[in-house]
Amino acid sequence: MSRNNNFKEIETRWYKEWLNSSSFVSDPNSSKESYSIMMPPPNVTGSLHIGHALTFTLQDILIRFHRMNEMNVLWQPGTDHAGIATQMVVERMLATKNIFRRDIGREKFVKEVWDWKKISGNKITDQLKALGSSPDWSRERFTMDKGLSEAVIKVFVDLYNDNLIYKDKRLVNWDTVLLTAISDLEVEQRELKSFFWYIKYPIENSTKFLIVATTRPETMLGDVAVAVNPDDPRYKNLINKNVVLPIINKKIPIIADDYSDPEKGSGVVKITPAHDFNDFEIGKKHNLEMINILNPDGTINKNGSRAFEGMDRFEARKKILQILKDLNLIDKIENIINVVPHGDRSGSIIEPWLMDQWYVNAKVLADPVIKSVKTGETKFVPKSWDKTFFEWMNNIQPWCISRQLWWGHRIPAWYGPDKKVFVDINEEGANQQAKKYYKKEVQLVQDEDVLDTWFSSALWPFSTLGWPNKTKELEKYYPTNVLVTGFDIIFFWVARMMMMGKYFMNDVTPFKEVYIHALVRDEKGQKMSKSKGNVMDPLDIIDNYGADALRFTLSSMATQGRDIKLSEDRIAGYRNFSTKLVNACNFLDLNKCYDVRGLNLKEIKLPINIWLLNLENSLNQNIKTTIKEYKFNDYSDLIYRFIWRDFCDWYIEFMKCIFSLGSDADKKETRFVAQKVMNNILKYLHPLMPFVTEECNKNFFKSSNLLIKSKWPEAHIIKKNEVTLIPLIIDIISSMRSFRVDKNISFKTKIISKIICSNKAKINELKYYKNLIEFLGKIEKLDIVEKEDFPEDYVIYSVEDLLIGIKNISVNNKENEKKHLKIQLNNLNIEITKIDQMLSNKSFLKKAPKDVVSKTKSTKTKLLNKINEIEKFLSENLM
Repeated sequence: MSRNNNFKEIETRWYKEWLNSSSFVSDPNSSKESYSIMMPPPNVTGSLHIGHALTFTLQDILIRFHRMNEMNVLWQPGTDHAGIATQMVVERMLATKNIFRRDIGREKFVKEVWDWKKISGNKITDQLKALGSSPDWSRERFTMDKGLSEAVIKVFVDLYNDNLIYKDKRLVNWDTVLLTAISDLEVEQRELKSFFWYIKYPIENSTKFLIVATTRPETMLGDVAVAVNPDDPRYKNLINKNVVLPIINKKIPIIADDYSDPEKGSGVVKITPAHDFNDFEIGKKHNLEMINILNPDGTINKNGSRAFEGMDRFEARKKILQILKDLNLIDKIENIINVVPHGDRSGSIIEPWLMDQWYVNAKVLADPVIKSVKTGETKFVPKSWDKTFFEWMNNIQPWCISRQLWWGHRIPAWYGPDKKVFVDINEEGANQQAKKYYKKEVQLVQDEDVLDTWFSSALWPFSTLGWPNKTKELEKYYPTNVLVTGFDIIFFWVARMMMMGKYFMNDVTPFKEVYIHALVRDEKGQKMSKSKGNVMDPLDIIDNYGADALRFTLSSMATQGRDIKLSEDRIAGYRNFSTKLVNACNFLDLNKCYDVRGLNLKEIKLPINIWLLNLENSLNQNIKTTIKEYKFNDYSDLIYRFIWRDFCDWYIEFMKCIFSLGSDADKKETRFVAQKVMNNILKYLHPLMPFVTEECNKNFFKSSNLLIKSKWPEAHIIKKNEVTLIPLIIDIISSMRSFRVDKNISFKTKIISKIICSNKAKINELKYYKNLIEFLGKIEKLDIVEKEDFPEDYVIYSVEDLLIGIKNISVNNKENEKKHLKIQLNNLNIEITKIDQMLSNKSFLKKAPKDVVSKTKSTKTKLLNKINEIEKFLSENLM
């Protein structure tokens, strides 16, 4: 197998093989236990970004792991029609041909969108395949599919008939460029240099003024009141009196409300209910008039004074400020940094705008969902996200579900001549309703709006499985096991899926657990953005380092509750890790560690092999635990350390000694164990690095069976031989290698060493490994004795309760060795102090598992023994 891993060719070839072998396909007729995940549907216009790469990597790890554990797995893929984004893309494309949607009409425009989707709509899907994602592509869905569209319309009609969908005049986030309402998630808060204008509002029948601070002077045209705090002594006598609205010269009341903060600004707040979300609530509370001063395109309408009618709102601002200045009504101007909402698609400043829209009574739908999290029906991982979820859900507002677009699910509502609304699944049903109501046939006009994209994606967990029909898929895969997603859409998608699932699926939430992963930032911890120039394109990373390296990096850094600081160096390092794996397979191949017959793991005798198999058993169990707990970083760390350190750095070194000095039986047993463990290593690693593991499996094991379809390894049943000295042997050899580095002694030069041990039984065990220590430590002569003085030209140090002396061929200094041992003593005493602090901590003793407490006490005993040995040697030899 080539050491120069040609990952591009390998990844393309293996993905085709997985598809051709139907490795991703689920089976709703299977009797196996089911495991299902819903893929968060990416936008059909989208490209794979680093957040996607993390989400889909973690989902794929779970899917591949449970597939290998012989479960009936479904990873449901699909894409979202992305109303705003897709309409923008197609409109821009048509504009290059001098074609505009309002010229060609709704029907032809929607056809143009479908045509675009056929040609360009699979881009994100192809990119997910490049990452190695293994969903059941044969079940791929699209939110505008016929079946899903029918489900969307049914849900709308049912909720309307249940009085949970209604039309209302409320404030929305209005995009003056796209001419549609948008959700909070589509609003980007940007910091801008701005001003606070302190404006004088004349008090009626007085020469005095109230000072009002605002960042949006143009909204004065829609002011209907000013508010002061009822407990503010400065203004108590003015409550229920009037001020004269500057420029408009209209009397508006001074009202009392706790919303006004005496500590902020002047303590006086202008109230513009039609253009500020907080003011809207104040307006409803005090039954104030709501005056909309803006046209859809952000120009001033006739309600905002004829003197400004037709002007862009920012031009009107300039004119208003000039008039106020001329009237000497500007008290002062303050420079500030203001957070201003922008549309994430159009880049335009968003306006709160009062208009008629369709709403869902989210409060009613939210209550059962809140209960399901409190009772544990759905669990958030990490649990700390419960608090955020409850804060959002307990303060939930009506959900605006209508959008002023042409691309999307058109709202199934028709209006009669008197604007009476008729809601039904189709026009025929609406006409029947109208005929019954009017006692005659009338012409109905369908609502022009479409539904918010989040409305259709809220049905994703059950609409993709065939609902409202009773399908085998619904029975088998609903509720799903886990949702893996970022924290930014807990409210917009997660909560809404839960609301719809509870309402339409017999009071059952759509998933048992919700794993919330962190944000991927750059290596300095900054949020990635194009403006900062620190965006990392996952496709570029895959081109440079391979999908396996990117997947492993993201998983290794996915620590719960901590953002990922991604650097290219880390990715390059994990590419080297795959090279290490390939090199290990090549070593086994070179030494014919395959196709070893006639042996049984129960008959293994060599401590080295038993040690490795025990380590592997622990690895297997620990991986299962980490995946169950969504500790992907621990999973990556476990397999990385086992492969790099335990197998490659040590076991292969032990193998070299056995192949050089061991008997034929020892060599055969070692070859057998090596190939068994490597076979399992590839399986343990496969969910993380699927491509290189399939390649190694084919090239080294010459296997025609795919790893993706293989069974997860079972624990080895082996002899219970004591192999406790292996870690000590590793420490001894490591210390001897460190000695060479410290003394600048070539590894080609053989050294002379002596080990003193006061435990006779341990001496006999150590002597069993004498050849191994000599071979790997490059030692010419090694003595292992109970008690003996070290010659003066020996450098002395300790490893656990052993004293090790190495003949120093470059330095003879007794004082240096005395100093060296005293440093060791000091470090050991520091460790003892730390352990004593832990053991005296009542909280630690109460909360820590018993085995952890026991291990801590055992470590202290070992350290004390080591201290005693060094002190004894110092007193007898170097004092």
